[in-house]
Amino acid sequence: MKRDNYKTSGEEETIALGRTLAARWPRPCVVLLIGPMGAGKTTMAKGIAAGAGAAGEDEVSSPTFPLIHEYGDPVSVYHVDLYRLDTVEEVERIGLDEIMERHAVVLLEWAERFPGILPARRVEIRMESDGDEGRSIEVTEYGG
Repeated sequence: MKRDNYKTSGEEETIALGRTLAARWPRPCVVLLIGPMGAGKTTMAKGIAAGAGAAGEDEVSSPTFPLIHEYGDPVSVYHVDLYRLDTVEEVERIGLDEIMERHAVVLLEWAERFPGILPARRVEIRMESDGDEGRSIEVTEYGG
């Protein structure tokens, strides 16, 4: 296990951190974005998708209603929001296990609610607001 802590002081710094992190992770890679509403999870996803070469920062948005956004051609980043799902059966119906096997970065929001579906090899990014635009970010890499 490897753990790093970061502080960012605005959207641009959070996006830049996401770009840097994406460049160091081998594929496939499952990344949990953990934090309360407004913690900056989608902002981090913008940087990760850009750093993976899958999308421009302005192309990334929260997948709350469609549940899954795909970026890149071929798809190299999946951004999945499990907030509106209540059971493991609902998660299984969207094909998450198949998505996590693809040669891609899989960004999961609210996946900590379903610990039984998570692979041992994963990255967890815990985010907390630190005032106006500031963020405290803890990145933990498990199993590799």
